[in-house]
Amino acid sequence: MALRTVLIDTGPLVAYLDNNDVDHKTIASIVGAFRGTLCSTSAVITEAMHLLKDDPRGPRLLAEFIQAAGVQVFESTQPQQLLSAVSLMEKYSDTPMDFADATLVQLAGELGTHRIITMDRRGFRTFRTPRGQAFEILQ
Repeated sequence: MALRTVLIDTGPLVAYLDNNDVDHKTIASIVGAFRGTLCSTSAVITEAMHLLKDDPRGPRLLAEFIQAAGVQVFESTQPQQLLSAVSLMEKYSDTPMDFADATLVQLAGELGTHRIITMDRRGFRTFRTPRGQAFEILQ
């Protein structure tokens, strides 16, 4: 893959770190071949930490991966960000969109990217960046 900025969602983070996840091999291949900057939000990291909590090493593996891979984690819980995220969640309530997804859509606008590693194909095929651009889901 070319050098670029790509967003990463909760599902791929969990699948990458959980060898027993049905999507582990696919995600490991995508992440392993990726050359560029992975970016995410504090909401995505919080969600991934929660999902990995049952594995005694899960949270540590996530923290170590974030550091080793140089994932840039952006704040997503400032008051204006919260209001903007809720507006997106209301707009896409029929899809539906959760808070972590909303923060990634916001971040796409801030970074000027539309590329994402996600397993939420239904959502991110529907969601649009703040500039109205469709997301490109890396597979």
